Amino acid sequence: MLSCNSVYTPKKKGYFKIDLPQHSYQKFDRPGYPYTFEYPAYANVVQDSTYFEEQPENPYWINVDVPRFNAKVYISYNEIGGKARYKVRTKDGKYVDSVGVNKFVDLMEGSYKLTFKHSLKATSIDDSVFVTPNGVNGIWFKIGGNAATASQFLVSDSVKHFLRGALYFDAPPNEDSLSVVNQFLQEDVRHLINTLKWR
Repeated sequence: MLSCNSVYTPKKKGYFKIDLPQHSYQKFDRPGYPYTFEYPAYANVVQDSTYFEEQPENPYWINVDVPRFNAKVYISYNEIGGKARYKVRTKDGKYVDSVGVNKFVDLMEGSYKLTFKHSLKATSIDDSVFVTPNGVNGIWFKIGGNAATASQFLVSDSVKHFLRGALYFDAPPNEDSLSVVNQFLQEDVRHLINTLKWR
């Protein structure tokens, strides 16, 4: 290695300082929706128009977009006992559409499967049961490591309503560089959950 007789000084890796806004909230209360909640004032709620390049199962699937941080909370809603669309694998390996009924146990199982798909990159997946001040029951999933999402949740009354959410960033997953924004937005997601009410 060539040098000009100067001593090499290693440079530290660093991340940009991120200016975080004050937490403030507005109410999501669209007519006809089976739920209400509060979401950040610096976010937008948009109806989810595609689900893996297909139409969502019902019009109550939404995204809470936080453009300032290139983040989204994907929210899917299913009515327990309501009509469900499934993909069924045929003997020749192709998938065809099938119609069934949303069962609570199937929705729970599907949520766990979606969460644990991240176990390839995750260093940990911790779940914790909670009850909100509004009496809504749920499970919070904290996902460690460089997984595509660091937090997911589901809430339900186990009789009629089932709502699932996941926080994603439109950025390469890097636990260190996203940690400040992740912690900040997790507070917002918890506020959303704590203010959620069924109709």
